[in-house]
Amino acid sequence: QVQFVESGGGLVQPGGSLRLSCAASGSIFRSLTMDWYRQAPGKQRELVAGITTTGITNYADSVKGRFTISRDNAKNTVYLQMNSLKPEDTAVYYCKTLYIRRDYWGQGIRVTVSS
Repeated sequence: QVQFVESGGGLVQPGGSLRLSCAASGSIFRSLTMDWYRQAPGKQRELVAGITTTGITNYADSVKGRFTISRDNAKNTVYLQMNSLKPEDTAVYYCKTLYIRRDYWGQGIRVTVSS
């Protein structure tokens, strides 16, 4: 069983920054590939960024150069640093992993980019 607690969302103006955190329970975090997804109103959930156990990262084209995913295995936490935010980044953001052939999702955290 894997459980996540997300934090760091909120309201920010265009061009601003936020850092999302996703803290995992248990002792297996360092063996998990972690992803951040988002779901905007009326749209399908989409992959934003991912990080492997060895720190290899990948990003959606829409966030490359603006978002950075990182992890701290000592704190069982994965982060998403979001800079130069745009209104189209408004969404509910979820952390997610695949463990023993099952997806585990965080509860979701809302990010609103608006002036």
